[in-house]
Amino acid sequence: MQKIKEVQEQQPFAHWLNGVEGIGGVWARKLVEAFGTPKEVYRASEESLLAIAGSSRLAGLLAAQKREVYKEYEEMDQEGILFLPYYHPEYPKRLLQIPDSPFGIYVKGKPPRDGERSIAIVGARNCSAYGRYVADAFARVFAREGVCVISGMAKGIDGVAQGGALAAGGSTYAVLGCGVDVCYPACHGTLYEKICASGGVLSTYPPKTAPSPRYFPPRNRIISGLSDAVLVVEAKQKSGTLITVDMALEQGREVYAVPGRITDRLSDGCNWLLVQGAGAALSPAQVLRELSETVWRNHQPDGCKAGAMTLGESTAGAGRVIGKATGEIDRQERALLSLLDFYPISVEQIYMMAQREKLLCALALPQLMELLWRLVVKGFVMDEGGYYGLKKPI
Repeated sequence: MQKIKEVQEQQPFAHWLNGVEGIGGVWARKLVEAFGTPKEVYRASEESLLAIAGSSRLAGLLAAQKREVYKEYEEMDQEGILFLPYYHPEYPKRLLQIPDSPFGIYVKGKPPRDGERSIAIVGARNCSAYGRYVADAFARVFAREGVCVISGMAKGIDGVAQGGALAAGGSTYAVLGCGVDVCYPACHGTLYEKICASGGVLSTYPPKTAPSPRYFPPRNRIISGLSDAVLVVEAKQKSGTLITVDMALEQGREVYAVPGRITDRLSDGCNWLLVQGAGAALSPAQVLRELSETVWRNHQPDGCKAGAMTLGESTAGAGRVIGKATGEIDRQERALLSLLDFYPISVEQIYMMAQREKLLCALALPQLMELLWRLVVKGFVMDEGGYYGLKKPI
């Protein structure tokens, strides 16, 4: 089936075969190879199907032969959903190289481009403010460098990273554990629409498939399979994120982890990965530089977008520009902000540290509290019951 016309003629039947109950990607391919085309599988007799697929898969195939193939495909096509079986010219070539390669993949939006540099950013759903900042910062730099961000559109790190990539004008792809016409989680409706417009939403499951816990581990192999490297921002020791890491390693992908404090349970998974030999992600530029020297060594990118950070530039202070650029904070406020991070601490701790700062040492405690409150009102500092920490980069 090399000709485009022949491929198009087979599309309704390829979609049909992908949705047969009890037939996975491996057996769908075997059936196509045995009968020649998906249409011939659909038309096959009970005896020939039994001879090839065996009795355990026969019932599902016979039941599926009663479905209205063309009607189902037309409904899907009208919704702007593509189905790319493994032999389709637009099927992502990266997925052909992974174990348990899917028979086909559904796309709402645009299919991923072969040869495009891509990094998966994954992590905890219940992430910290620090994790949210890091995921957003890395995704924005990657996007500005023309690197596509892959993730699962889940709450927490996934959604934050994909939102950051879009905000920077980049492309991103979301791989779902449900049909591509189902927005999950529902709270990401706006993000879902933006991803469809700038990149695409992907799934191996047919349209209208509801999300189910059993669908998410298999979809993780697609997230890593579409990526050149996987970056873990935050993850507990026992986390679904680590399933993606296992699959990435099986697929020969590079794995990076953002280091975290040893007292933070959300950093246990990342710190453990670092002990096991994962690359330490200390800045977006460092990750990009290392991948350019290894995985992308022979890759010729189209060029960076305007305003993008060069690969050799450190991003340790990439977020510390808001106050300087807008004049929202003065020197004394900036000095106080430099004492804080995303882990809230008490006023007493802040006051003790302020005594060692030239611009703050003369302040009495009430004056320090007034300064803190000004920063809370301006949106730079969060107040969590008398404990204060950064709310956004400075």
